[in-house]
Amino acid sequence: MTDQPRSIQQLFDLKGRTAIVTGGGTHLGTAFTEALCDLGAKVYIASRRAELCEEVSERLRGRGMDVTAMGCDVTIESEVDALVDRVMNDNGRLDIAICNAGGSFTTNYPPNGDIEEFRRTLDVNLTGTYITAQSAGRAMIPAKRGSIVTLGSIASTLAMDTRIYNSEFKRSGPPYIAAKGGVLSLTRAMAAEFGEHGITVNCISPGQIPRTDSDANQVETFRKMIPLQRTGLSQDLKGTAALLASDAGAWITGQEFRVDGGWSIW
Repeated sequence: MTDQPRSIQQLFDLKGRTAIVTGGGTHLGTAFTEALCDLGAKVYIASRRAELCEEVSERLRGRGMDVTAMGCDVTIESEVDALVDRVMNDNGRLDIAICNAGGSFTTNYPPNGDIEEFRRTLDVNLTGTYITAQSAGRAMIPAKRGSIVTLGSIASTLAMDTRIYNSEFKRSGPPYIAAKGGVLSLTRAMAAEFGEHGITVNCISPGQIPRTDSDANQVETFRKMIPLQRTGLSQDLKGTAALLASDAGAWITGQEFRVDGGWSIW
């Protein structure tokens, strides 16, 4: 890093930098990709659904963005390493990794929770984040710089109030809460491990960002509980991602950024 004065535009500039966004075919993954591309980065998006990533990639390339799609299961170390190797072979550098892949698979709740659902939720959210962060970090160490961003949730620190959910609504449940709590703790631990190499590791914890097909009555219940009186949009995460991925956030590490409209202040 330099002590020379730099404009805010220069601090956020990502031209010449390369990034990975796992879970890149989702609404949140697409928002992260757009944010990085808008600032000049070349982005590789990856998920188990390679065809979905390719659809998203093609659409974004049509808007002038430099996006490449790949298939990758983040729970399989060799596939993540292959993704990182591809980026390094193509560009000779990896600057940013957004560990966005995850999900909730809960269909049964305590006291009848399914142990296999629990294991799968931990594997995709927590183990997948660990594998991705490690592989990306190994590629970043020689450059003595880099940004790793993990995806937590308001569930990283808050239990779900079961009273507010419609009986037919598929809520995440304890496995997801355990996994996202683990992601937040992992973020702090990885920040401590990678700090000496100049690599930052931070966590974005989104609030209620419904998909377009979410139950309207449930979404309205969420809206009423948010101080800003609206549920989130995927684009609401772009600014935080831009901060943490760029030199504007170069002295921030091991932190959680809750982007939840104020949900967690009550």
